[in-house]
Amino acid sequence: MRYPQGGGLTAERQQFREELRLKAAERFAQGEASSVIAKALRVNVRSVQRWRQKWDEDGRRALRSQGPASLPRLSQEQFAQLEAELAKGPAEHGWEDQRWTLARIITVIGRRPVEPGSPSRTKPDSPRRRRTRRPGHSAAGPRWCGSAAAPVDGSPSPR
Repeated sequence: MRYPQGGGLTAERQQFREELRLKAAERFAQGEASSVIAKALRVNVRSVQRWRQKWDEDGRRALRSQGPASLPRLSQEQFAQLEAELAKGPAEHGWEDQRWTLARIITVIGRRPVEPGSPSRTKPDSPRRRRTRRPGHSAAGPRWCGSAAAPVDGSPSPR
């Protein structure tokens, strides 16, 4: 399954992709064209070209798997807690119908207590939030200082 809990490929799929890259490396050494290798391995030619470039720079070692792209955001314990909360159903969490939506799941996650030692959630006045807003804009939208149609000298605008 792609994007299990934390994202990226499963360990089995990573292993499979690494084996493909190493098979391609054997063919690079034999001097085969990228298009021939791509067709034989049933992958995109551009992927083979990227692999060949890495192989040229650093050999077979460059084609080895680097591990998962990111670590899961939830520990196994936290994931089990979330599953237990979701198993209770939306009605238990205050919604009238029995549908889980992404927004509702995010709300349930947001309601869970912050554990000591874990990173805190982003607060509205945190530096991270302040950086995302442009000067002259609030969370509600831009502040307008006047009408763009009104001339500066105060005379009525020609229409």
